[in-house]
Amino acid sequence: MHTASFSEQLSPIEWGPLLNSTFSSILAPFALRKIAIIVDENTHDHCLEFLITGFEALSEAEVIMLPAGEENKVLGVCFQVWETLTEAGFGRHDLLINLGGGMVTDLGGFVASVYKRGLAFINIPTSLLGMVDAAVGGKTGIDFAAYKNQIGTFATAHATYIDTGFLHTLPSHEWTNGFAELLKHALISDAALWEELIQIENIPLELRSETIQQGVQIKAKIVAQDPMERGLRKILNFGHTIGHALESYYLNTATPLAHGHAVAIGMLLEARLSVEQATLSKTEFQSIEKYIKQTYQLQIPNNAEGLWALMLQDKKNMNGEVRICLLAEIGNCLFDQKLTFGDFKDALAHSIS
Repeated sequence: MHTASFSEQLSPIEWGPLLNSTFSSILAPFALRKIAIIVDENTHDHCLEFLITGFEALSEAEVIMLPAGEENKVLGVCFQVWETLTEAGFGRHDLLINLGGGMVTDLGGFVASVYKRGLAFINIPTSLLGMVDAAVGGKTGIDFAAYKNQIGTFATAHATYIDTGFLHTLPSHEWTNGFAELLKHALISDAALWEELIQIENIPLELRSETIQQGVQIKAKIVAQDPMERGLRKILNFGHTIGHALESYYLNTATPLAHGHAVAIGMLLEARLSVEQATLSKTEFQSIEKYIKQTYQLQIPNNAEGLWALMLQDKKNMNGEVRICLLAEIGNCLFDQKLTFGDFKDALAHSIS
C-alpha cells in the first residue's frame, strides 16, 4: 500500500482572479458543514465583503476577526479562536478560511492544524508578503516569549488561492514589506530575477504580476524538494536568522520592524558575512547593499549581545551553535553555516558605522 508523503500532499496553489477559480467547487463538499473565515481588522474592512458576496456558500460563514499586527500572533489570540470554534460546534471535518496577510495565514493555519487534531483550512493571502511567502509552503507558526514563530507546525492547506487583485487594498509600506521576500527568492535562486527586481523604483506601480508569480514558483519548487526543511529548504531562511532577531528585538517597542523590513536588514548583514566567510564577491555585495539601503531604512540597534541572545533561540541552530545562510554568489545559497559571536559583532558594527 502506498502512503502519501508530505511532499505529495503540498497545497495546490491556484493563481488568478478568485471569481474565476476553482474556489466555488472546492467549497461544495462543505455545503452541509460549518465554515469559518478568519480576518484581521484590515481584511475585515477591505476584503471580507467581496468574499462573502462573491460566493453564496459563505453567506452563513462564521467570521472571526483578529486584532491586526504581529504582536497579536500569540497563544492568547489562538485561545480565543479555539473558544469560538468550540462554542460554534466546529468539528474536524469543517473548514477554516484564512483571509489576510502573513499574520492571519500563520496563526490561522496553526489554529486549524491542532484543533481536534486537524481542521481543513484554505489560505487566501491578501498581502504581497502573504502571497510570496507566508501562505505558501506548509508552515504555520505563532510567536512565543518574544521569539519569532517559536511554536508552529508543518501543515498543508487544503488549497491556496493567489489573487493579486487584493494587493490594491495595500498601503505602500506593505508592498515594500513583502518585496523583501521576493528579493530573497532572487538572491538564493535566480540571479536574473535579482537584476530585474533592482530596476524597480516604485514597487506598487512597477512590480508585475508575472514577477510575483515567479517568486511564488521559486519557493514552491524548493519546498516540494524538501518539505520538512531537512536540507535545501533551509536556504529560504536567508536573512531570517538575523532578521527574526531584529524583529523580536523591536516587537514591543515604539518602533516595531515589519517582518520584511527586518529580513531586508538581515539579508544585508548576512550578505556582508558572505563576503568574509563564503565566496560572495565584493561587487555582488555592493549591488545588494546599494539596493537594500535605498529601499529600506537601516534600523539596527548597537546591541550585539541582545541580538545574539535572540539568535541563540533560532530554530535552525544545531549543537548550541548559531547556523545561518550565506551566499556563494547571487542566485546560489549555502545553508547550515556556523556563525560565531565575534563575526556577527563585527558585521553589525560595520553596518552601523
